[in-house]
Amino acid sequence: MASYIALLRKEARSGFGVEFPDFPGCVTAGRTLEEARRMAADALRLHVDGLLEDGVKLPVPSSLDCIAEDPGNDDATAFLVDLPDPTGPVVRVNVTIPKADLRTIDAFAKDHGLTRSGLLTRGALRLVRDESRTATHGHPKNTDVHARKRSTGR
Repeated sequence: MASYIALLRKEARSGFGVEFPDFPGCVTAGRTLEEARRMAADALRLHVDGLLEDGVKLPVPSSLDCIAEDPGNDDATAFLVDLPDPTGPVVRVNVTIPKADLRTIDAFAKDHGLTRSGLLTRGALRLVRDESRTATHGHPKNTDVHARKRSTGR
């Protein structure tokens, strides 16, 4: 398992931004410090998955001394994000997307230093995580008619 340095920045009246000097374009943010930390791990994993899918070799993690030499990093707080070893092979899938939507997705991915696959995976996993969080915080979407009949007697 490799660990990469992430840089955390907090601007007045905004959330917490995170970037990875070893992976230009790999950025994320969170409303809270904990959310930014969690999003950093997700962003790194998804960015790296996209690079690996594209056959790009991962960089050797930079040292803190090397990153601290950049004066642009003076206002940032560094922290390590572990990159777990790949859990399995990357799988190619076929999806159908309207052409105009695909152009929008590709432009956004390019502007943010992501691959199409990385962006789609990141968005889908964020939706799954958000929906799961909603379900576990008292707002379950119970679609099991039989369970409702058992609990209400109707």
